[in-house]
Amino acid sequence: MAQGSGKSVLFVCLGNICRSPIAEAVFRKLVTDAGISKEWTIDSAATSTYEIGNPPDYRGQACMKNHGIPMSHTARQITSNDFLSYDYILCMDESNLRDLKKKGGQVQNCKAKIELLGSYDPQKKLIIEDPYYGRDEDFETVYQQCVRCCKSFLEKSS
Repeated sequence: MAQGSGKSVLFVCLGNICRSPIAEAVFRKLVTDAGISKEWTIDSAATSTYEIGNPPDYRGQACMKNHGIPMSHTARQITSNDFLSYDYILCMDESNLRDLKKKGGQVQNCKAKIELLGSYDPQKKLIIEDPYYGRDEDFETVYQQCVRCCKSFLEKSS
């Protein structure tokens, strides 16, 4: 976990190779551009074990490169400690939300606020669909949603 000194957010999806590393990279760029990166601890994780140790999907990496956003991440699964150490755990869909609420409910003194990242979308698109089985354009859609949601989240949590 990259340490900041204030607030913390963990972005979560099923495998931690598509949506959550995009959200992590987008949010990291937003706080860096705002000059407040020292105030935030930011990471991403998976609800599953499917992709542990793998880099982000090449299509997501290409999308981020097209937008000039650095992306450096290795997939990992969420841990019990994450529920104790992060202020916010923001996930991508209802399945993630169910899994996280179940896991978080088993952690004594869970401090994390578990929400859908899409709940911050000014366009009210609640679910960030998994682009894994889709086309390159689907990664662009995820990117655009993450930008909207992360900007709104940052405004509301600052």
